[in-house]
Amino acid sequence: MSQDQENFRDTIGTINEEGKRAWVFPKKPSGKFWKYRTYVSYFLLAFLISAPFLKINGNQFLMFNVLERRFNIFGFPFWPQDFHLFVISMIIGVIFVALFTVAFGRIFCGWMCPQTIFMEMVFRRIEFWIDGDRGAQIRLDRQKWDAEKIRKRVTKWIAFFIISFLIANVFLAYLIGSDRLIQYITDGPLQHISTLVSLLIFTAVFYFVFAWFREQVCIIACPYGRMQSVLLDNKSIVVAYDHKRGEGEKGRKKFRKNVNREALGHGDCIDCFQCVNVCPTGIDIRNGTQLECVNCTACIDECDTIMEKVNLPKGLIRYASEDEITKKEKFKFTPRLKGYTAVLTILTGVLVGMLFLRNDLEANILRLPGQLYEHKEGNIISNVYTYKLVNKTTKDVNDVSFKLLSHKGLVKLVRNQDFKVPAQDLAEGTLFIEINNSAIESDKEKVKIGVYSGDKLIETTRTAFLAPRSYK
Repeated sequence: MSQDQENFRDTIGTINEEGKRAWVFPKKPSGKFWKYRTYVSYFLLAFLISAPFLKINGNQFLMFNVLERRFNIFGFPFWPQDFHLFVISMIIGVIFVALFTVAFGRIFCGWMCPQTIFMEMVFRRIEFWIDGDRGAQIRLDRQKWDAEKIRKRVTKWIAFFIISFLIANVFLAYLIGSDRLIQYITDGPLQHISTLVSLLIFTAVFYFVFAWFREQVCIIACPYGRMQSVLLDNKSIVVAYDHKRGEGEKGRKKFRKNVNREALGHGDCIDCFQCVNVCPTGIDIRNGTQLECVNCTACIDECDTIMEKVNLPKGLIRYASEDEITKKEKFKFTPRLKGYTAVLTILTGVLVGMLFLRNDLEANILRLPGQLYEHKEGNIISNVYTYKLVNKTTKDVNDVSFKLLSHKGLVKLVRNQDFKVPAQDLAEGTLFIEINNSAIESDKEKVKIGVYSGDKLIETTRTAFLAPRSYK
């Protein structure tokens, strides 16, 4: 492209020449890909709304309780002690998205991103229903504030607020847990003022995003759009305009009946601007791959419709790589894709292995800080410890006791010898370990302790045991 043709990269589609917000009024999309996206979006909407209310083995299917550092992913609970597992899960998610970006561009944004799904399949549909299609929306925007405009605006704003409020409730269910949210609703909002304030703040944020900020989230705020410029190459399959076919030798030309475009050297693009009018981010896909493009396929459907009407082949805009358009090369599993796939496979294997090896009850026994050993009658050495048992299951662990496995000795609890660890909770306390000095070989011995539920060994842990220096 020449320098003049590259000038579009100096600005973004949502900013006009004066530097002010250029409101995007996209045409209502239709076509094959739109139908497929609708099916996918409705499925994901149902999943996003139901996920915090579904349970597997008593665990919420998805929960991200940042305040208490408790996370549930696909029914697997992750406690603060499992933070390394949660980190690996997040890394796997990032690499998975990166892999698909290298292969298929920003397909996640157009087909699976919650921002796109809610914007295009919920809020934009309501807007089309109330305000009409692109032309009607532009006329309404320019229209004076008469009774019709006030009625439509107020109706739309109320609908947007109600939906934003519902989304905020679902979002809160992900954060604090669906059981707690339902309990708060049952108790009444005045009983939980702080939660109500948080809910209204989330509602305001969602309303701002979907009613005003809109596509600018994808263009300005979301870092993924910037990341794709690093990940994409000429072999990545993206929503692309076939400039070889569309421009021809002498460029685009408006459609005229009974005109031999090929003989005149003009391409198949009839410069109808329908691909621009239908774009939800206001770009011209004919300028090439741009960070604003979310691969929503609306331009593909619109262009195919126009090509069909003028009796030209479909696919002028399609899923294709730059190499496919310029060199006619088909998609290949490149070394980059193989590398990402290998890393993804290894990390997934590591995570699965760690999940299988993880115990349902985790025990931590630590010496009480600042305390030395105590020399008791009968040549017995005693150390004092604090213990913390975390029950990661949805069932109580009853009749819990400790036994010394590595040495002959006793474990004495400060309180009752047997106790229980409540479901999805922890138990803390103090205990003493007593060992005969003759059985100790060093002044800092490693001892192994077993945690029992009744007669069943459910966990083992190790800790340090201090004793007088041995002169054996």
